Amino acid sequence: MAAAAAQQEARSTRQDVPATSRVAIIGGGISGLAAAKQLAAHDPVVFEATPSVGGVWKHCVYRSTRLQTPRPDYEFSDYSWRNRDDPTFPTHAEIVEYLEGYADTFGLWRYIMFGAKVVDVKFLGGRAAGFTELWSGTGEPLQGKPMWEVGVATAGSDAVQYFKFEFVVMCAGKYGDVPRMPVFPKGKGPEVFRGQVMHSLDYCKLSEEETVELMRGKKVVVVGYKKSAIDLALECAQANQGEGGEACTMLVRTLHWVVPSYSIWGLPFFLFYSTRLAQFLYERPGQGFLRSMLCRLMTPLRAGVSKFIESYLAWKLPLDKYGLRPDHPFVEDYASCQMAILPDGFFDMADRDMIRFRRASSWCFSPNGVLLEDGTEVEADLVFLATGFEGKDKVRAVLPEPFRGLVVDKSGMMPLYRGTIHPLIPNMAFVGYVESVSNLHTSELRCRWLAGLLGGRFALPSVEAMVRHVDGEAEAMRRTTRFYRRHCISTYSIHDSDAMCADLGTRVLRKGNWLAELFAPYNNQDYKEE
Repeated sequence: MAAAAAQQEARSTRQDVPATSRVAIIGGGISGLAAAKQLAAHDPVVFEATPSVGGVWKHCVYRSTRLQTPRPDYEFSDYSWRNRDDPTFPTHAEIVEYLEGYADTFGLWRYIMFGAKVVDVKFLGGRAAGFTELWSGTGEPLQGKPMWEVGVATAGSDAVQYFKFEFVVMCAGKYGDVPRMPVFPKGKGPEVFRGQVMHSLDYCKLSEEETVELMRGKKVVVVGYKKSAIDLALECAQANQGEGGEACTMLVRTLHWVVPSYSIWGLPFFLFYSTRLAQFLYERPGQGFLRSMLCRLMTPLRAGVSKFIESYLAWKLPLDKYGLRPDHPFVEDYASCQMAILPDGFFDMADRDMIRFRRASSWCFSPNGVLLEDGTEVEADLVFLATGFEGKDKVRAVLPEPFRGLVVDKSGMMPLYRGTIHPLIPNMAFVGYVESVSNLHTSELRCRWLAGLLGGRFALPSVEAMVRHVDGEAEAMRRTTRFYRRHCISTYSIHDSDAMCADLGTRVLRKGNWLAELFAPYNNQDYKEE
């Protein structure tokens, strides 16, 4: 009882916004917690719309959802998993527990306002702060005066309260809240279908009993072939085992490589992409002419690595049997963070004819199911749309013009310098919008870099220089993968971390010797604060 009371007291949260708070953080997921910890010196306020921390791991997961990364590769540099040697991938409940423990350890609850949804953000800086040679007009992130006014609607109230801040950190996340919905010609959308249509976002809100009841004995079509679609199809097959069960059909438009584990022909996966030597083979932003020529010469070597991995996956998994072998190289999926780890039993269910696959580059609804481009009809009682999320729309929804129209550039990406600063949006940072093998590590290091910026440890380059850097990064990704719009840094993550360490004036080479520097994988523990 005493321990529970002590924990409850330790988890006392903000009830109002003190005048001393100079920084607002929007979102209480992984990025929001990392930002609160790193920016504690500025007494931040974390506005979290829900009653709990955890973000997507708390509010946008299936019952079977697990992390796709081993525990040691998905932890803060100063807070380890209690059971970090456990080889199983953590469940979503374990991840939320881990994040709550992180908030306990570093006293982050006192910064968080729960049930506080940001619905509007107004810019107070005037023309002098925008579209100038220096970011925010002066290049200074904190100018001693309010630059943004944040409108917050609290739970149970229609009223919107406005609070002024010098700096805003956007950590609203890329996933959840806003579903990506396919668009159909008139008369070919869900309105003509006699069954039920549900996006995966709505499925996440159901209990286990409700999901089983929803799918049991029904002909189900799952649209998509990424991680959420694969997990959903497996849950559907499990719910339909036994007498009266129906098979689940996955409707696949774009194939992606799937991986059963982090071992390739007996070799650890990190050898191929997570060491300095491995990443030396790949394009990186800002590389000079000589390195560009070297990358061209190493093209056969890069292709060889990809073919080596593909050969294992084609041997280990029944990809050819089900027509699921992608035409593009494995590296293109890895470089765009679209490699999915298969859940246990997925192809076992396919072998039992409980999961089926249909390829279609285009489709529409019919009264009895879905109609494929070749005229084939797949009957369905229930259609799940595992078609992803429009996370950038959450940012657009609250930002004022002209900044709203600048969130995404002509390449379809958020143009973020160091994956954090938009060159044309002053006194605001964006954390959690760049992907890697470990999004937690990516966010933590960016928050530390941001703390250095706000603390005056370094200055930003000019707006023009930041735009050039962002364009160069987009071009490097474009040359590596056709799926570059996801802004994934997996093939040059060490170089990305090097740049932030250099800005902060800390060691770039983090290993103890040259052998380890070349051949050992880099992870969160290499970036403990000095």
